[in-house]
Amino acid sequence: MIMKLSEKLSVFLGKSISVISTKLRFGAGATWPGEIALRISPHILSVLGKQFKKGIILIVGTNGKTTTSLMIRTILSYEGYEVITNDSGANLLNGLVSACIKKGIGMDRSSAEWGVFEVDENSLPIILRYISPKMIVLLNLFRDQLDRYGEVDIIAEKWGIALKKISQDTTLVCNADDPLIASIAKKTGKSSVYFGLSIKTVQDAGIDHATDSIFCMNCGSRLSYANYYFSHLGEWFCKGCGEKRPKLTLDSWESPLPGLYNEYNTMAAALTVLKLGIQPRHIKEALIDFIPAFGRQEEQIVDEKKVKILLSKNPAGFNASLRTALDMKPKVLLLALNDRIPDGRDVSWIWDVDFEMIPADCKIIVSGDRVYDMALRIEYSATGYKRLETRKMIVEPDLKKAINKGLETILRGETYYILATYSAMLDIRKIIIGRKIL
Repeated sequence: MIMKLSEKLSVFLGKSISVISTKLRFGAGATWPGEIALRISPHILSVLGKQFKKGIILIVGTNGKTTTSLMIRTILSYEGYEVITNDSGANLLNGLVSACIKKGIGMDRSSAEWGVFEVDENSLPIILRYISPKMIVLLNLFRDQLDRYGEVDIIAEKWGIALKKISQDTTLVCNADDPLIASIAKKTGKSSVYFGLSIKTVQDAGIDHATDSIFCMNCGSRLSYANYYFSHLGEWFCKGCGEKRPKLTLDSWESPLPGLYNEYNTMAAALTVLKLGIQPRHIKEALIDFIPAFGRQEEQIVDEKKVKILLSKNPAGFNASLRTALDMKPKVLLLALNDRIPDGRDVSWIWDVDFEMIPADCKIIVSGDRVYDMALRIEYSATGYKRLETRKMIVEPDLKKAINKGLETILRGETYYILATYSAMLDIRKIIIGRKIL
């Protein structure tokens, strides 16, 4: 494809910024190269996107984008494909442009066949103006950063409008267990395939406080569940109009990572590459030694003790991470809550996390910028007459001290579980391994 002079100039300057920022350690060059390129050529992504030989896969959703993207990239790379991703996590328009420029797209030297990009929920409609992806993976929609995104219905409406305009050649890979995702896909009229769980659960076990889409998108009636998994995900149906979970294209796949939410991530990745013609045996082989991205059940060794970090940034995600950690019968948990821009300023969502599930014999350490908000929430998670007592809780505003106090509690070979919001996770990682992700 022949590029205009302004487009070549934008890519050249973006690449120069990337090289300079990396060599001088100003940062990882995750956004500024793209920002500079976009200022010179606002439509540069549409040019860069056409240079992938096989096509582009977008992954979007509130939770699971990074893990699912990494799984898809791992599988495609195992098959011998050259894959470019925004592995720094920069998932806005400038992040995608930066990822392309850094890997030589637009410089007439790239052999990239696939682009696999995670996309911010708000940015999906913007990015779809410039590229026509081969596949779009719709993972889920949960309440997240209300001060930035608003309610999930607002995001769903934006997605619905944008997805109706995509090419008929684009396939949607959808989480059927999320009624909002299923409704969006159905209304677009585009080619769609669905993944979901087929396990049996006890419906009366109680629904999470963190439920966001439990009303039928067709008639407004409250949804019922034959099987309920977490938040609003499950085998749903509507008694009012007869709407129900779509027929599943894929209903199981062994995940290399623990946790119900990782079963969803693995199924999403597996179904995506299955539709590309990759053999099931190769998918399983590719994921045998899968290593999660930083903060997504990443494991570090400190003084012969394991430290496992679980990113927990919204009610549904925190509940899922908490269940995964508690399944391991931990002696101690560190809960780190920040309210910086990447986390969202509003921390009222912690009252929708089911901290009541933490057993009384598990020591809790709270830390982070909003340590006292978390401490108050934990105190109120105790039941009965113990509600106003501090239940084996340590309140430590200093994050480094909080990490050390937890390490002192466990023995060599045991695991220390840390559940943290995004910026807190970066701080924790810097303390543990001496550097942060930029």
